[in-house]
Amino acid sequence: MASADKAVETVIVGNYVEMETEGKPNDMKTRLSKFFWHGGSVYDAWFSCASNQVAQVLLTLPYSFSQLGMLSGILFQLFYGVLGSWTAYLISILYVEYRTRKEREKVDFRNHVIQWFEVLDGLLGKHWRNVGLAFNCTFLLFGSVIQLIACASNIYYINDNLDKRTWTYIFGACCATTVFIPSFHNYRVWSFLGLLMTTYTAWYLTVASLLHGQIEGVKHSGPTKLVLYFTGATNILYTFGGHAVTVEIMHAMWKPQKFKAIYLLATLYVLTLTLPSASAVYWAFGDMLLNHSNAFSLLPKSPFRDMAVILMLIHQFITFGFACTPLYFVWEKAIGMHECKSLCKRAAARLPVVIPIWFLAIIFPFFGPINSTVGSLLVSFTVYIIPALAYIFTFKSAAARENAVEQPPRYFGGWVGTYVINGFVVAWVLVVGFGFGGWASMTNFIHQIDTFGLFTKCYQCLPPPPAGAAAPRLLNATAAPPPQHHPQFHSHRP
Repeated sequence: MASADKAVETVIVGNYVEMETEGKPNDMKTRLSKFFWHGGSVYDAWFSCASNQVAQVLLTLPYSFSQLGMLSGILFQLFYGVLGSWTAYLISILYVEYRTRKEREKVDFRNHVIQWFEVLDGLLGKHWRNVGLAFNCTFLLFGSVIQLIACASNIYYINDNLDKRTWTYIFGACCATTVFIPSFHNYRVWSFLGLLMTTYTAWYLTVASLLHGQIEGVKHSGPTKLVLYFTGATNILYTFGGHAVTVEIMHAMWKPQKFKAIYLLATLYVLTLTLPSASAVYWAFGDMLLNHSNAFSLLPKSPFRDMAVILMLIHQFITFGFACTPLYFVWEKAIGMHECKSLCKRAAARLPVVIPIWFLAIIFPFFGPINSTVGSLLVSFTVYIIPALAYIFTFKSAAARENAVEQPPRYFGGWVGTYVINGFVVAWVLVVGFGFGGWASMTNFIHQIDTFGLFTKCYQCLPPPPAGAAAPRLLNATAAPPPQHHPQFHSHRP
């Protein structure tokens, strides 16, 4: 989506049409606006992809390692990182294919943001569009819910004068201000800052855990139960399934056909954050993490930890915007406001989208387990199975393969190799991610409801201790045995 002060030049390159946008900064104000606000380069896309992957999930990966064990945790991160990069590549190919076809028909996208369900509609028809729209919107809805839950969970470690539900009310109001950010074109400075924040947090977790050392009698017994094993695996599936907004990020680029390798490069950087931090925290605390889904709860209070919490809160605000902006677009299109040029009118029209997100975060405040549930039931289809099948069906005919804008690389085995890889992705994610992962995650999620109930006021918080009695401030019980099964629970207060 280009702004009014942009000159758009259509250039034919090879088999496809390339939209090249050049800014014309005439004064200092315009140049500053372009520098901070109007991002569309490959670097902007890289920052957006990397920043969007490593939000609050950094804090739950050590919990997943305690369920999976060190070796499986590392291997699943590497495996799902590759799988996620592959399906993001497929989405980028399908986007370029769709946009090229439409631009050859003289369709102008300067005031319209292309979304994934429109790509499916244009390439495969309305049934694919409806399925893609349902899964994508539901995933992004709960992705936004997760950010609100994470905000309340994190701030509680700095200020527990308010319960987590009250903090959810407060941060819901704060996150509602994302309605004023027009599109991914305007996340330049936010995505850059967001990645710096998660980089600090990841290395804080790593260094603080190593300096803390292993707790007395530390045990690393995972994996112990299938339900825990597949719950942890689907949380990692969720970690590298952040490309539900790939199409919107690509559309914000000046040259979207250059996106192909960006997600892979972003994933490689993300692995330099997630592998050391999750491994170090698990090494230091071991099975104790089974009762601590938020890694902040185990590290001693310090200025460095408080800084990490604050930076993660800001980043979760940014990630809320990443997840919610595509929902804003869908809603705008449904009510006929998408091409409105008034930012205030569009912002007002977007507000109803925030209300159900706010409400769901209050109903299901289960930090940690909700990630695995969303990963198994929604991410598995949204960003793994549907893109792989869509690619297969888009190019199933010889004519479609011959006229494809982007031919598959030879080092993947051409069309045959690409189809084999896609078939493996569909089978693996359907059986392991959706099947076993769905069973484990729903079992865990139902356990949270049975244990804490819906609308719980302060999830994982202990009731006030009797007068004159000392007690730990947090109850960290997710899907693991009760805290009394871990004698070290009370020996190391968060």
